[in-house]
Amino acid sequence: MATPNYSYEKRQKELAKKKKKEEKLKRKAEGKPDLPEDDALDGQQRSDGAPAPADPAP
Repeated sequence: MATPNYSYEKRQKELAKKKKKEEKLKRKAEGKPDLPEDDALDGQQRSDGAPAPADPAP
């Protein structure tokens, strides 16, 4: 039985991570939001990723 090539698996994981990061930077440069509207929380989070502000106390 062949032994698993862990360095190959690690390299593939790193390449996928790098590709995902580059795509995210490209979307940001185009001015599009990070999350599609389907996956966004209903008013619980702002488009920039920060939590929505709490109601001000009187």
